[in-house]
Amino acid sequence: MEEITMFLDEARDLMDKALKHTQMEFNKIRAGKASPAMLDGLMVEYYGVPTPLSQASTVNVADARTLLIRPFEKKLILEIERAIINSDLGLNPQSDGEVVRLSIPPLTEERRRDLVKQVKNEGESGKVSIRSIRKETNEELRKLLKEGASEDDVKKAEEKVQQLTDSHIQKVDQMVADKEKEIMTV
Repeated sequence: MEEITMFLDEARDLMDKALKHTQMEFNKIRAGKASPAMLDGLMVEYYGVPTPLSQASTVNVADARTLLIRPFEKKLILEIERAIINSDLGLNPQSDGEVVRLSIPPLTEERRRDLVKQVKNEGESGKVSIRSIRKETNEELRKLLKEGASEDDVKKAEEKVQQLTDSHIQKVDQMVADKEKEIMTV
């Protein structure tokens, strides 16, 4: 049935988006190595407008523990420093008037464990999103049953939704395990 296929495709798309979102959240969690993704979501005041740091400067990795932020305009250096200090990154920026340097300190064992907890929470949020997509899709399929769709078609579609859910949750679990390994590797 065409409507069933449409619901299954939509569920797959939404679950893929939930996976991508979870991966983006994981990228923001630092694993002891310098990565421009750590600064994703950081906003700076640019002509009175909150602007993503990536749109007001270039961010490069100088070495494994240092990020260099080169603003497009020198007057942004103070705004960039303020944004970093006010963020929850726990980093101290240093500037020389041209670039802002961020030294990434090595992670303590306690901090690694906290980051692993954060990763597990993000993973759980991703799984919850996927399960709610399953629930909504199954509700839509049951509405089709009331509208005259065959019971066998709806049952098969619900099984496919469950298979989609299982495979996406398995991917989230793998992402959590990979990120946890990355964080705990000294």
